[in-house]
Amino acid sequence: MNRLNLFAPDVRENPYPFYAELRRKSPVCQVDPGGIWVVTRYDDIVSAFRNTQVFSSAGLRMVTEPPYLERHNPLSDSLVLADPPRHGRLRALVGRAFTPATVSSLERHMRTTASRLTDEMLHRREVEFIADFACPAQTRALAQLIGLDSSLEARFIRWTTDVFSLSSISPADHARILEVRKTIDEMEQYMKKLVASRRQRMEDDLVSDLLRCEAGDSALTENELIACLLLILVAGLETTSTLLTQMVLMLARRPEWMDRLRAEPALIPRFIDEVLRFEPPLHATMRLTLAETELGGVRLPARAMVALLVGSGLRDEARFHEPDRFDPERRAQSSLPFGHGAHFCIGAMMARTQARVVLEELVLRCRRIALRAERLEWTVGLNTRCPLALPIEVAPS
Repeated sequence: MNRLNLFAPDVRENPYPFYAELRRKSPVCQVDPGGIWVVTRYDDIVSAFRNTQVFSSAGLRMVTEPPYLERHNPLSDSLVLADPPRHGRLRALVGRAFTPATVSSLERHMRTTASRLTDEMLHRREVEFIADFACPAQTRALAQLIGLDSSLEARFIRWTTDVFSLSSISPADHARILEVRKTIDEMEQYMKKLVASRRQRMEDDLVSDLLRCEAGDSALTENELIACLLLILVAGLETTSTLLTQMVLMLARRPEWMDRLRAEPALIPRFIDEVLRFEPPLHATMRLTLAETELGGVRLPARAMVALLVGSGLRDEARFHEPDRFDPERRAQSSLPFGHGAHFCIGAMMARTQARVVLEELVLRCRRIALRAERLEWTVGLNTRCPLALPIEVAPS
């Protein structure tokens, strides 16, 4: 029997029937590329998230620093790639600066940006939503949060694309490898200069807040601070722009929900929750087993690379009634789209706020959103799944 290839075009286009078959027949098994193990059932995924002593986030370091890179990736020092107790120390320090009040203070800026981008979209009528709306909306929010030079928006988007392509670059693609190495150099140098400038003059931004949190032996090191800022930038941009894109794709394919949300705006948070379940921005995350263990009745060897297929777990029939039906009014919800336990995403509130603000603007001012492509091309990578482009046409209310 041939192993499933997660990067095969038909799997990328619609992985959910393949996931369903795995849940039925081989819920924990090896797949391609590379014979990695996958975990497909909701309860098993949650168990692996909880068992940080065996399922180590060091597995992600092998994704951020593939052998061909031949250099340290500063993102490898971030909290998402740390295990307890270091993870707890990093999260506590970052959490003191990344508060609900901080996110709340960004909402006005998010709304102004969403309104302007909607104006531009309605003026043009035909746009490519990812490049013309999703990425600019989130990049500008993150620039405001962190204290970045907003004129470098295109550069930040390129950085994010390059970082999330690490798992899918061929070791033989020397030109692409050189591009990614250059990107990592740029990212690191930019953040070092930004931190140095804030040490000389504090401002009202996240970098300054994190520097103010420095206290005693528990303070963030310079490498940890830079890793934290880069993580918030690239992970925050990739996952939230993906959420916005999937949200608009859902409205294009289910136009009745434009009218429904306009008439009942109180349903908007539930609509977002269902998009997060149905097409989660965090599609999979990697772990490395530190010892031989059993999961889902299967023995996993030590040092096994394991992909927790969150996108499969959120379609698990044992957890959700009719999981392949998009239903914002369903009762069963889950926090799994943002991870679980110690690794629950620290930026979840910001992502939800951005999604709500954007959706409120779109349903108020757009009568319809129509897809201008018969077939979409999808990203190739383990962590996220998103169209490469989303050409749409919008009609004003």
